[in-house]
Amino acid sequence: MTEPAAQAPTRLAAENLTVGYGDRIIVDGLDLEIPTGVVTTVIGPNGCGKSTLLRTLGRLLKPKSGQVLLDGKAISSLKTKDVARTLGMLPQAPVAPEGLTVADLVARGRHPHQSWLRQWSSDDEGEVARALALTGVSELADRPVDQLSGGQRQRAWISMSLAQGTDILLLDEPTTYLDLAHSIEVLDLVDRLHEEMGRTVVMVLHDLNLAARYSDRLIVMSEGAVVAAGTPSEVISPELLLEVFGLEARVIEDPVADRPLIVPIGTRHVYGAVGGSAATAAAAAASA
Repeated sequence: MTEPAAQAPTRLAAENLTVGYGDRIIVDGLDLEIPTGVVTTVIGPNGCGKSTLLRTLGRLLKPKSGQVLLDGKAISSLKTKDVARTLGMLPQAPVAPEGLTVADLVARGRHPHQSWLRQWSSDDEGEVARALALTGVSELADRPVDQLSGGQRQRAWISMSLAQGTDILLLDEPTTYLDLAHSIEVLDLVDRLHEEMGRTVVMVLHDLNLAARYSDRLIVMSEGAVVAAGTPSEVISPELLLEVFGLEARVIEDPVADRPLIVPIGTRHVYGAVGGSAATAAAAAASA
């Protein structure tokens, strides 16, 4: 993954953003710029405000103060259809109506482009077919969404987001409830769509190694604030992992990618503690 030219304008940003539920503040006075044309992943411990931030960026939550800017304008001032033509949001564990087919689900992504003057057209049909093909679910078009496997279901929802035709995709835990193989499948798809279509992608992920592997940029949150931001190599360190996540770990080079690899240190199965070398301990922990 290569980062675009630095002069690419920031299309999505937050200014002095404060968000909460009732009297409870989750995100407090946050300033943030999302780089255009790269994959940015928000990481942090449970309850730090990751999903709250993403939902606010996608205009699903209204901030208590501050604002989200989309193309330099307050997102709250824009028409819903205008936002939906620019920004697509895939929430955690979305649920489709019972019996809805994959083709019908993906077709819903074209709703922002419909109006009284512009009804369903061959262009819409072509966009749906293209989205189905890009995500590899064309053969599942007539299958009900609720009968798909977890990985197939996530690809179908991402296909709907693609059919929406937005330049910016917000994905809240796209690997939720997926095993490792299906998680890799979904993230490979996200990576390919970014590379081939130039989408700006913002994800929330819990798996730190997958976040480091599949992101151009990481944003680290703790207690509703951004505590670090940069490339995975710039951000991931034993000190940060201990401070933010309470995780004692070694950080080594990923053997299959030019990225950091996190090797947690627990109280058991630490072979280096009984005479093995540090390299042996790290290798054993990485393969466990």
